[in-house]
Amino acid sequence: MIEALFFYLFAGIMLVSGMMVVVSRNPVYSVLFLILAFFNAAGLFVLIGAEFLAMLLVVVYVGAVAVLFLFVVMMLDINFAEMRAGFQKYLPLGLVVGCILLFELIAAMYGDAFSSATLPEVMNISNTRALGNVIYTKYIYLFQVAGLILLVAMIGAISLTMRKREGVRRQSIVAQNLRSRAETVEVISVPSGVSPENLSASGVKTSKSTSRSESNS
Repeated sequence: MIEALFFYLFAGIMLVSGMMVVVSRNPVYSVLFLILAFFNAAGLFVLIGAEFLAMLLVVVYVGAVAVLFLFVVMMLDINFAEMRAGFQKYLPLGLVVGCILLFELIAAMYGDAFSSATLPEVMNISNTRALGNVIYTKYIYLFQVAGLILLVAMIGAISLTMRKREGVRRQSIVAQNLRSRAETVEVISVPSGVSPENLSASGVKTSKSTSRSESNS
């Protein structure tokens, strides 16, 4: 009874949040509703015993993807009025695609009810261990290919953003560390009674020195 109550609670909030993601006029509110939907989906995963997937959903999607969306929406100056201008134009196509997705979901959920397929036996191991056994044995090559694709995408994104422009001063840590003390420290002999603003007017000469005692005098 308690599990059914939490199921309907999480499912209802997730459906309402998903609807608010689409109909909200403010994009920041849409991202916040998306985060709420992710949290409720994680709660549904916990109810069915898939705590690893719930943690993965919270850490990856809520902690990285949704927060990234929020920062992008807040930092970019996007004219959302022009984006909403073509909403009614593509509304019939969106309804057709939505009906097709709804039919596929219903067929996937209730397809086994009309067949003689039996449910698999429940194993006495945790879902995290079962998932690891499948990924790192049966799908190990596909898993490595997916990691390689992500690595190539990361390198490509870094290469596209690193642009060398003329006239832009960049910091060189190696060149700074290779400099000597005589090249970086300039010792000025300031006579008594002369303010720092009047140093150039009083004709004070600078001299470079390597001793620390002169710099403290």
